[in-house]
Amino acid sequence: MKIAVSARGQNLEAQVDPRFGRAPYFLLVDLDTMECQAVSNQASTPQGAGIQAATLVARYQPAVLLTGNCGPNAFKVLKTAGIRVIVGVTGKVKEAVQSYQAGTLKPTDRPNVSSL
Repeated sequence: MKIAVSARGQNLEAQVDPRFGRAPYFLLVDLDTMECQAVSNQASTPQGAGIQAATLVARYQPAVLLTGNCGPNAFKVLKTAGIRVIVGVTGKVKEAVQSYQAGTLKPTDRPNVSSL
């Protein structure tokens, strides 16, 4: 299974970025091998970054997204794409993935920030 993580860097030692739409990278992690692929987030618009980022992540078809915060527009795009969203994630990407594998992180049914 493949999951996505909003990240400040390009490897498993990077910190989880709390800003989904403005995260510099998304790491796509294969849970079987722990191999990861860094995808640069090119969302650069003053508004709509969450939607752009969600569309980018959805192209890679991860089962789950781990992030700090997710707004309503991005959440809707991710949910429509069948991607479960886990918010409130902090620390290193590797530790977040391990927490998910251990079952301590659970998907949410709503965004955790409101739109502006």
